[in-house]
Amino acid sequence: MTAVLPADAPSGRAVETVYRPAGALDLSGTLGQLGRGPYDPTTTWDLGGMWRTWRTPEGPATLRVLRPAADGSVSAAAWGPGAHWVISAVPELLGRGDDWSRLDVRSHPLLRDSLHRNPGLRLTRTGLVLEALLPAIIEQRVTSLEAYRSWARLLRWYGEPAPGPAPEGMRVVPTLQQWRGIPSWDWHRAGVDPRRARAVQAVLVVASSLERAIAAAASLDAAEAALRTISGVGQWTAAETLQRSHAHPDLVSVGDYHLAHQVGEALTGSRVDDDGMLELLEPWRGQRQRVVRLILASGFRFQRRGPRVALQDHRWH
Repeated sequence: MTAVLPADAPSGRAVETVYRPAGALDLSGTLGQLGRGPYDPTTTWDLGGMWRTWRTPEGPATLRVLRPAADGSVSAAAWGPGAHWVISAVPELLGRGDDWSRLDVRSHPLLRDSLHRNPGLRLTRTGLVLEALLPAIIEQRVTSLEAYRSWARLLRWYGEPAPGPAPEGMRVVPTLQQWRGIPSWDWHRAGVDPRRARAVQAVLVVASSLERAIAAAASLDAAEAALRTISGVGQWTAAETLQRSHAHPDLVSVGDYHLAHQVGEALTGSRVDDDGMLELLEPWRGQRQRVVRLILASGFRFQRRGPRVALQDHRWH
């Protein structure tokens, strides 16, 4: 990776880099899971690539990542006080160190075909636990559409404008102090029910010590255990968090409304529950998240049955 690091980046000049991955890179497939739906003001995609805002340890930043050039290189630029930090994180964001070489899916045609057609798929690592954890809590036990709307409302109200030449309307997630200062009525107004709001508050109380504990964790299993000590953070939420913050190759989002159905039908042609999904994925233990990502990237869609889940309005009227 080569980089240009101007000293006055926070005042408006970009910090730039060119990253040359060792192999193919699917930018959308790798970074696509970072956005929380179509309304997310932290993430914007266009024909050229992705815009993304961050609350880094050094302050807010906007990152622009372009789609790979003809030679496979990826250009990126960042603005704001956190620009240097996020530029240094680009290689891991784009999957450096995420090794799929030992994943053997030759025994299953769908997986084998998906791996062949998606050679640039990688797991992204942001290193930012809180930015992955809070939206995951907001997404607990509601439809994706409900959660996406709630997340977007909170960021429009409390996020700060993105630094640099970001598209209009983009926001950086609030600071820890700003999250803590959101009154209960605004959680309700955003559509977040009291149970999820309490779970967010439980995280905010211990956020600093939690981040230190996860940073010091000797293994990904230890990091998961640290997350799950917090009231309201269970198996699904920990998986959704560490998949993004730590590129966890094995955690599966058990409890997801549709995932077990999709995995079951993709691998066997029949629906299964969470236990059945884990049984099907057991041959790939250690890399089960990679197998799930291959299923999602394959284009396979399970057959939806039964009534749609009704949208709930958790706001006060």
